[in-house]
Amino acid sequence: MIGPEKSHLDLAESFPVFDPLREFSKDSVRLVKRCHKPDRKEFTKVAVRTAIGFVVMGFVGFFVKLIFIPINNIIVGSG
Repeated sequence: MIGPEKSHLDLAESFPVFDPLREFSKDSVRLVKRCHKPDRKEFTKVAVRTAIGFVVMGFVGFFVKLIFIPINNIIVGSG
């Protein structure tokens, strides 16, 4: 007589490769359950701060480019 068949859970437990995947899925489910949808005030605050960050980074990039164009022309030489 052949022994009892293994279920798919027993097979998954016999492979240690699945342990990180199982932990990741448990952590992901726990994170999604704890998250909440922001209210209008919180969303507006995050959106304004993100927009300010985009504008600041744009100005920083613009001024860096503005400073390095003449320096590059001096080094390379126009001609």
